[in-house]
Amino acid sequence: MTILNLVKLCVGVSDVAHLHALQAARAAAGHILCHRTRNFPRRANELRDGGSLYWVIAGAIVVRQPITDIVEDVRADGVRCAAILLAPDLFAVAGRPMKAFQGWRYLTGDDAPADLIDGAEAVGEAGLPDAMRRELRKLGLL
Repeated sequence: MTILNLVKLCVGVSDVAHLHALQAARAAAGHILCHRTRNFPRRANELRDGGSLYWVIAGAIVVRQPITDIVEDVRADGVRCAAILLAPDLFAVAGRPMKAFQGWRYLTGDDAPADLIDGAEAVGEAGLPDAMRRELRKLGLL
């Protein structure tokens, strides 16, 4: 069986360290780690069975976060939504460029970028510093 994942833009986040800091602050304040989305994923049961949320930061999929559950929720303004509950762990993945899109997309395990093993050297685009990779993308060189 192939694992099903989601891919989502991480709007307003500059790099993985920034995402980690934002989520650490949220957890320290006693909030659960989740991403709220307007639509409830039709394939939620498949996502709960080992899926991850792959974050697109600065134009590339660079990190994944395991999904622990997906539940019905209500936003502060009273609008119903889905809450994608997330584990606190962030796993760096081999960078893959991705253009901006709205909402989220399904990503099968076979199509998902591979995890980078701690201590392993990234090659190609994934081996570039974040700032350099962003600048090269702006110039159309990546």
